[in-house]
Amino acid sequence: MASTLLLDTATWDLCLDVSGNIAVATEPYARAQDAASSIRTFAGEVWYDTNRGVPYFDQVLGHYPPVSLMKSYFEGAALLVPGVVQARAFLTGYADRKVTGQVQIKDTSGQISAAGF
Repeated sequence: MASTLLLDTATWDLCLDVSGNIAVATEPYARAQDAASSIRTFAGEVWYDTNRGVPYFDQVLGHYPPVSLMKSYFEGAALLVPGVVQARAFLTGYADRKVTGQVQIKDTSGQISAAGF
């Protein structure tokens, strides 16, 4: 069973649980949150694997990429998360140069879960 640190959906920062400890997300949400984090990663940002991430600087920021291209980048980034076998990205908004959306993933056990990005 996978787990990850739980991130606040509004600030994408750590959360505390009811006991005041750093909260932990478990399956099925943990893997979906990891996929959303992968989507938020800039290409070259992960120092141990510079091939990971979305090419925001090269092909997104300052450009007007088609929605289909952005969804393709996002889904590809989500598929890099261990255990994710299928991903679909949905763009829900674009305001103040900020794209928001949701990624829905299917894992190796067939479980479907979602997280916002």
